[in-house]
Amino acid sequence: MTRVVGAVRGNRRTVWVAAASAALLLPLLIPPPEDADNASDRRLQNDFTAAADEYHVPLSVLLGVSYLQSRWDSHPGAPSVDGGYGPMHLRDTRSAVAAGARPSAPADSSADPSADPSADPSGGRSAQVTDLRRAARLTGAPADRLRTDAGANVRGGAALLAATQRALGKPLSANPADWGESVTRFAGTNDRAAASSYARDVFDVIRHGAHRTTDVGQQVSLPANPGLRLPAAGRPGPARSKNVECPAELSCSWLSASYDEIDDDGDYGNHDLGDRPRDQRIEYIVIHDTEASLRSMFQTVQDPTEASWHYSVRSSDGHITQHVRTKDEAWHSGSQFVNARSIGVEHEGFLTRPDAWFTEQMYRASARLVRYLAQKYDIPLDRQHIFGHDNVPAPTADTIPDMHDDPGPFWDWRHYFDLLGAPLRATAPPDSALVTVLPDYRTHKPAFTGCAGAGKPCAPHGSSAVRLYTRPDETAPLIQDPGRHPDGEDSTEDVNDLGSRVSAGQTFAVAGRHGDWTAIWFQGHKAWFHDPKAHPTAVGASGHLVTPKEGLSEIPVYGRALPDDDVYPEDATQEPESPLPYSLLAGQRYVTTSHVVGSYSDKSFTDTPNPVVHGRTQYYEIQFGHRLAYVRASDVDMVDATTTTGPPRR
Repeated sequence: MTRVVGAVRGNRRTVWVAAASAALLLPLLIPPPEDADNASDRRLQNDFTAAADEYHVPLSVLLGVSYLQSRWDSHPGAPSVDGGYGPMHLRDTRSAVAAGARPSAPADSSADPSADPSADPSGGRSAQVTDLRRAARLTGAPADRLRTDAGANVRGGAALLAATQRALGKPLSANPADWGESVTRFAGTNDRAAASSYARDVFDVIRHGAHRTTDVGQQVSLPANPGLRLPAAGRPGPARSKNVECPAELSCSWLSASYDEIDDDGDYGNHDLGDRPRDQRIEYIVIHDTEASLRSMFQTVQDPTEASWHYSVRSSDGHITQHVRTKDEAWHSGSQFVNARSIGVEHEGFLTRPDAWFTEQMYRASARLVRYLAQKYDIPLDRQHIFGHDNVPAPTADTIPDMHDDPGPFWDWRHYFDLLGAPLRATAPPDSALVTVLPDYRTHKPAFTGCAGAGKPCAPHGSSAVRLYTRPDETAPLIQDPGRHPDGEDSTEDVNDLGSRVSAGQTFAVAGRHGDWTAIWFQGHKAWFHDPKAHPTAVGASGHLVTPKEGLSEIPVYGRALPDDDVYPEDATQEPESPLPYSLLAGQRYVTTSHVVGSYSDKSFTDTPNPVVHGRTQYYEIQFGHRLAYVRASDVDMVDATTTTGPPRR
């Protein structure tokens, strides 16, 4: 979430695309596990086959549409925020409201196709094609059954696809390519660019195939059809604003953030003019979730007393709205140092309700945008450059407790990097000196509290987060974070407490191994996590490490890299150094993937970008804990861990 921390200033706060582009966003075709023939595990696959046969819909089309709707997950009886149920994400707004969801629009609403989707409170939805109650009438099954029974839901989706095909005057053809327009309609949006992007993704899935185990343990497979002909392009959407910086195939619009003086004391908001990358290299993309509805966030970004960010991604269909030009500096991360070097991308949603908000269409649109930005600004696709708001280093010691926690432990980093075309994977043998945290998202379900009230257990859910202990024992105390808990409180299992956990894709130096446990160097300590051979939580990694220079018993760790004292202009406000309250001791090692040179800009409200002060001193960015950190290059030695073996397992 961007609001409150990140806005601070002083004391304030459409077309079909080429196959090469589409290939960046393909599902991984994973071989079915050995027990995939188990009859109960294949029940949903059989339901898809039966429904496709009954309604004369190509099985690949039905599976492809469902994959884009839900990745075949059913979330039994629980609606998405858009009022969608089951593997086909059939919408029933009335029941969703009764169940506590907050759909963005009434079930029978539609938007003007030519309207700016960012200004459309309905989210540009057109629910008729995916209406659950209409599906119930077509199949003769009770609506409640379609909400709670995955097989009935799939049958309803097949009936709706067939009815749409007939309404378009098209045959119930066995050729998937003949179903392009019906698939486009099934996107359920009047945003033509978003609908075309949706259909393209469906047919990409069909062409390349997919296999996964669903949230309820069902094995579902879609064989690849590489010879499938793509449907013709749909009509282009409305002309874009000239300000929009976005891939051509995405649905994007412009809603400007505020840039205004607030008072006569020099206070202003809510971003800074820049000339990036000429005056400051763009090195990071920060992934946020809004912790509010998008409509509320649009009001926030237009308020000069609030925060700003570059892009918003809508939950319902992945529509993207840009607010700040990428050359300018948005106030989104809680650190001016990171703001100056980053692009902030907000995702509509709440970290405690991932199934309702973190939709496949949102993941895919976001990944396309981030891939485009990473290529444009030469940003590496790794977890030290594409990271969450919860990984942003606190700039000073006293700001650590106020740093944010989104997108949280339920953001699927492994899937996100698959969609980026940069899959998180092993790059070294299991006994290597480095490990990349990589739990199986679906089956890895650490206990959390706080999703529905302080101290209350969260429902078990797949997670990217791995918990850390002081000893190789799950009854041992959790690792403590003196910055996060300066008053000495213990780390907890609260969903917002980052003090004792790491996340998928983060890479650390191995500090020890014992049985089914692995220790890493984490904020100056050995931190243990459960890592059984049969179901590993981490994989071998290669890379570079830094360690204190010989003769140094301890070196300081920073949350930002400042320029040298003598390079500040005479009239500039010089920022004081503020080492973080952690120790990097002799013998400890931490992973680095890049170095930076200190910089700072003394901000004020002007018509032109404020000058950036660049220093000479080099720093290494390190994965120090859950958050990143920086150490002076002069304090450390570089270690190539590519061929180094880690500590033996005891």
